[in-house]
Amino acid sequence: MGLFHIAQRQNPRLYKTKGSAGIKKCDALDVAKIPCATLKEAQAALLEYFHCTRNIPFMDAENMSKNSPDFLRKLLKRVPIVKDVGSSMRRFLRYHPINEFEPFFESLGLKPCEYSPFLHRDLMFLSDDSLLLENYRVLCHFGIERNKIGLIFKKAVQVFQLEFGILPLKLQAYQELGLSESFMVKIIVCSPYVLIGYVDMKFVKVLEILRSMGLDYAWIKEHLSEQDSYNWNTILRVLNFFSATCCSSELVSLIIQHPGLLFESSGYAAFSLITFLLRLGLPIDQISSMFLQFPKIQVRQFVSNLNKCILFFHEIEMEVDEIRKIVRLYPLLLGSCRLYKANSLFKYLNVGKKRLCKYIQENPQELSKWGIGSRVEPLPNSGEHMESRRLKMKFFLDLGYRENPDMMKKAFKVFRGRGRELQERFDSIVNAGLDKAAVSEMVSVSPQILNQSKAVIQSKIDILVNELGYPLSYLVTFPSFLSYTTQRVRLRLAMYNLLKDNKKADPDLALSTIVACSDKTFLNQYVNHHPSGPLVWQDLKAKFSMDE
Repeated sequence: MGLFHIAQRQNPRLYKTKGSAGIKKCDALDVAKIPCATLKEAQAALLEYFHCTRNIPFMDAENMSKNSPDFLRKLLKRVPIVKDVGSSMRRFLRYHPINEFEPFFESLGLKPCEYSPFLHRDLMFLSDDSLLLENYRVLCHFGIERNKIGLIFKKAVQVFQLEFGILPLKLQAYQELGLSESFMVKIIVCSPYVLIGYVDMKFVKVLEILRSMGLDYAWIKEHLSEQDSYNWNTILRVLNFFSATCCSSELVSLIIQHPGLLFESSGYAAFSLITFLLRLGLPIDQISSMFLQFPKIQVRQFVSNLNKCILFFHEIEMEVDEIRKIVRLYPLLLGSCRLYKANSLFKYLNVGKKRLCKYIQENPQELSKWGIGSRVEPLPNSGEHMESRRLKMKFFLDLGYRENPDMMKKAFKVFRGRGRELQERFDSIVNAGLDKAAVSEMVSVSPQILNQSKAVIQSKIDILVNELGYPLSYLVTFPSFLSYTTQRVRLRLAMYNLLKDNKKADPDLALSTIVACSDKTFLNQYVNHHPSGPLVWQDLKAKFSMDE
């Protein structure tokens, strides 16, 4: 039979007797202010009900009455208190049967939110589920504390669904392998799945290997957590890896110093780290050597640190091959560092992405100095800044700026990029086929055109000439064309051509008129002149957004 939902709550009523004549119904207790003596009275009444009325064995009844405070408080809210709590509770329970599974599960260490999915609306009394009770009592008799049986229920409810007589046989099978009762108690609480199916041979094999290394059952018990569950198959795979790559003395030392390699997340953190490093191309002997020098931190923390370092490298735009190289050469360093975030390091080191990227490639050991909580000093001046400023100054003078401090200051604010980059961008426009003087004039009119990469400038020139069919010389009259996104240009031109074909727009509009006006102006003056214009405009926007 299954498990159970709370029975429909009955409205509490006051049953008037001769002894209670003239007594008025009182409000339920304010449970937040229940004194200790009152709680003891309520517990005693509940114990009497479970044991004497419901015939629940005394030990179980006592455990349920003393270790289900949430249930008891909820019950007291429903009980009208007349004279004293004890007699009021007894009277209430006489006419209002309770769902016994609620205090039973709570007394096993489960919270209401944990056991509520297992309550069944058709069952109220523990005696209705004899299979559950039988397996529960087998575990109690074996020596498992009642308040820890809830952990077994949470991790492996199937244990309580085993047919009569099966659970004792499973426990006996493990004892016949030489495993003590006290050891198996710990294992069952931590890893109750060993009771499902046949004897878990992966679990037995792990024990054999650890015992052969001189690690006794007490050591294993010490490093198992009742709050975790264990996958012995994963633990065995990790153990086999280390057994195959380390000599026996190294293996023993490694496991003793870092038991988390096996028992943290059932060895999954270590296994995922091994898999990642193998895929990255690290040889097995290097991975083994890394673990032999493993820092005194949790494996999960090591993996987290490593992942954050890799994300940091991506954030500073380090090339993928360079990232692989650093991870292959310095996995221990990266796994031991809890780096500041990239923006914080830019500020503390007083650098940009490019210089920081180059600096790390040349000095990877410096990462150890940039951990959270460390005082990070700015990087020394490399001389690159001064050289870039000199080239920038030369570029501005070539453009025709006078050696006037105010004009130079303004130019440094307007133009973004290193001196060499600005010159390359300028030259890319000249090399497209325009006169140097013309390009200088273009830049003086629209300086922002040089605030984009050489590749972007070249692609926009290609679109203007080869896609839209305009002569290159058109840039001289409309230099700010290079400032607009290709999506904006293509979208405006596509909409304009449709309107022009439908005779809803002047056929001789200049490109600058079409592209440079605001979206609001373009909509009001052109798009809205056609009944279907707004709908077509939205369709085109969606199309070009997808293309981009």
